[in-house]
Amino acid sequence: MMRSIYPKKKFFIAPFILVLGCLSFIFAVPARDLGANTKADTISAAPVTDSSIAGMNVYNHFSVLYSSLKLDSLELSTEAFNYGLQGYRELMEKGEIKNDHLLTIVDFSLPSYKKRLFVIDLEKGKLLFNTFVSHGRNSGTDMATRFSNDPNSFQSSLGFYVTGDTYKGEHGFSLRLDGKEEGINDKAYARSIVMHAANYVNESVIKMKGYLGRSLGCPAVPPALHKAIINTIKNGSCLFLYSPDKTYISHSKMIGQPTLG
Repeated sequence: MMRSIYPKKKFFIAPFILVLGCLSFIFAVPARDLGANTKADTISAAPVTDSSIAGMNVYNHFSVLYSSLKLDSLELSTEAFNYGLQGYRELMEKGEIKNDHLLTIVDFSLPSYKKRLFVIDLEKGKLLFNTFVSHGRNSGTDMATRFSNDPNSFQSSLGFYVTGDTYKGEHGFSLRLDGKEEGINDKAYARSIVMHAANYVNESVIKMKGYLGRSLGCPAVPPALHKAIINTIKNGSCLFLYSPDKTYISHSKMIGQPTLG
């Protein structure tokens, strides 16, 4: 069943939405591959007036955002992006999201030697981070293909999370994650699934092994970026771990059929 992905809160007036009604004025700064330990270039589009989006098909707005940020060149799948926006809207409507201008997507349709973590500022129409992220050791080697919500599975859990607070633990500065999909990722807290830094998430490991090191199920990120990423997305933003996994797609109650292509 197709769902509307137009949020009902300030997402209506966010500057990036204002971009989307006047295609002839849109421009984007080309994204560059800056390495694992570098903040991604921010990519933005020229603002237009609110009235210019009247009557446009809502799905085209997000298609234009995907195009203007050149997310296709960064290999973020259109399905991951569109599902992510659907789940974001669902969480917004339920009042789950406080840090409501951000959407973070981990695209497990990509291998671990690709930059598959994307932090998008929906309000400003900017890509804030694009870097590497690990998956669980029992989810696969270079590709994450197996997923679990079970304790001690050492597998990643797909689906939608809301970010929590930060703390200093075994892996240093870390971010708690609250899984919002029953039976899919709702045991994340009990499993201690958090975002943290890991030395095995870097390009030198990729050059040596051909893929990143793996976690016990946590989405671990590069040490040089982890504080910046965590401080950006903490305290109530939407995080989506995606895979074209048929079991997840058929069981998730937060996504419908993709509409962006």
